[in-house]
Amino acid sequence: MAKGTSIGSGLQPPAHSDEIKVSFPQEHVMLLTFNRPKSLNAVTPTMTEDIKAVLDWFDNEPSLWIVILTGEGRAFCAGADLIEWNKRQASGGAEDDQKRIIRDVDGFASISRRYSTSKPIIAAVNGGAYGGGVEIILNCDLVIASEDAMLALPEVKRGVVAVQGGMPRLSRIAGHQLASEMLLLGKAITANDAATRFGFVNKVVPKAEVLSTALAWASEIAQNSPDAVQSTKRALLLATRHGSVEDAVVAHVSSRESKRAFTSENIQEGLRAFTEKRKPSWKNPAKL
Repeated sequence: MAKGTSIGSGLQPPAHSDEIKVSFPQEHVMLLTFNRPKSLNAVTPTMTEDIKAVLDWFDNEPSLWIVILTGEGRAFCAGADLIEWNKRQASGGAEDDQKRIIRDVDGFASISRRYSTSKPIIAAVNGGAYGGGVEIILNCDLVIASEDAMLALPEVKRGVVAVQGGMPRLSRIAGHQLASEMLLLGKAITANDAATRFGFVNKVVPKAEVLSTALAWASEIAQNSPDAVQSTKRALLLATRHGSVEDAVVAHVSSRESKRAFTSENIQEGLRAFTEKRKPSWKNPAKL
């Protein structure tokens, strides 16, 4: 079992297999790397269990404010391991698959439908992303992609369906017709098209700059109040679950993140720093 590495952080994530790597490249930031490069980082059950354990731990670690996801090698994530899926299907596992999808509320790789975390998730898309890999991206808050990355939801070409959150998310982000173009044709699009036409990539950069750009954005986020950032993300998540603005506002103000933000030391520090014309010094948020 592997252990996470850090730069003087003293943090120790849960033990995990070599199918992921965990490190702490700068203060308040966790880097989670999919580590099956020979299989284009296709996700296995072991990998999913590892990711869930690490992200659950991350959610409850006050000193970590942001997570960056990336892939080892030339791909970000090739989605599900179709060879293993074929074995399950051949052995009559279809019904079990449907029940598992409903039961595993965090979705594909414990990321694509993850709703519990109010900490920002940045995707550093270093290469191709397919199927579940794109579903992961669609549930990230910020997406930095390599200019040579190709992205696809090709499930229909293999007789399967992008059921782990990708279809409703893409429809909301891109609109019905563009979502249909990706989902029904099953063809790959460029990172530039994902940014300019489909709207689910924030920034396209040269491959060598993907991770450094993601780290720079994480550093910018970390300059803001973590209580305010997490309360804001919770508001964005609630907006996808409530039909009216008023319902979303009421749900947000009643949320644990909002209550913490209104009563935290950080709100006092931010307002005091403004009046004193100095840079605020933020503290780790209280556990929810």
